[in-house]
Amino acid sequence: MTQPLRIGTRGSRLALWQAHWVRDELSVLPGAPPIEIVTISTAGDRIQDVALSQVGGRDFFTKDIEAALLEGRVDLAVHSLKDLATDMPAGLSLGAAMPREDPRDALLTRGGGDLASLPQGARVGTSSLRRRAFIKALRPDVELAELRGNVPTRVGRLEAGEYDALILATAGLVRLGLNEHIAERLGSDVFTPAPAQGTVGIQVRSDDERMERWARAIDHAPTRRAITAERRLLQVVEGGCQVPVGALATEHGDQLVLSAQVASLDGTQVVRAERSGPLGDAAAIGEALGHELLERGAGEILDGIRAEVAS
Repeated sequence: MTQPLRIGTRGSRLALWQAHWVRDELSVLPGAPPIEIVTISTAGDRIQDVALSQVGGRDFFTKDIEAALLEGRVDLAVHSLKDLATDMPAGLSLGAAMPREDPRDALLTRGGGDLASLPQGARVGTSSLRRRAFIKALRPDVELAELRGNVPTRVGRLEAGEYDALILATAGLVRLGLNEHIAERLGSDVFTPAPAQGTVGIQVRSDDERMERWARAIDHAPTRRAITAERRLLQVVEGGCQVPVGALATEHGDQLVLSAQVASLDGTQVVRAERSGPLGDAAAIGEALGHELLERGAGEILDGIRAEVAS
């Protein structure tokens, strides 16, 4: 009997949607083995009373799944790629990037109005440093409130009146059929998405050639190029910590255009930059733009944020 291919994933509705998507794409390939989905509890699932900005590193939602992969308890790991650290544990690599959903952030409001129509002092829920910084740059009057829980739980808390508005990833809402709650998709020119937002990533063991072949068969080349540029930029600027950086790469003919944004937590300082180059130079474009951001003042902004978060 053929050994089943085991996919490791978190157990949230969105994570399971992603894992089932990967399973379905793999299962139609010629010679595909039977596929099992293994749910794994992560620190991000178990610890709900700590602000994400207070958690060290970027592996809050991935470390336990990566451990299972390294130990051979699963064969592939499926993640929301924006949660995956740019410096992966030794022995692991990114086997595939699935076709990207709309990467923009979405504003959800109880009244259905857009960002400009939110009342003064509106209570906006988000746990992301990037979203907090960017919303303050656009609406310095709003009150920011911590927001944890899975996507349906967050939407329910908005409807219960705990918040006037939420900012969530458009992709998760679309994938869960909750896009009717979106009041506005925030423009990437002023509210640049998190690097790799909207992308499902498949992680493999670097020495497992069989799993690498299965993953490579469903790798989406345009998405892979985009997230390569975005994640390399993040690697240059982040220093291993969560930082308010947005980056979005798009293809225009034979050119890859990468836009990025960094803001201080109070929104008073914003640095934006853009760089383009041949499609095959994705990593180099990301690295160059990362250094450009640092040279143009983003380094001082990020150093100040790290000190503030650590205090």
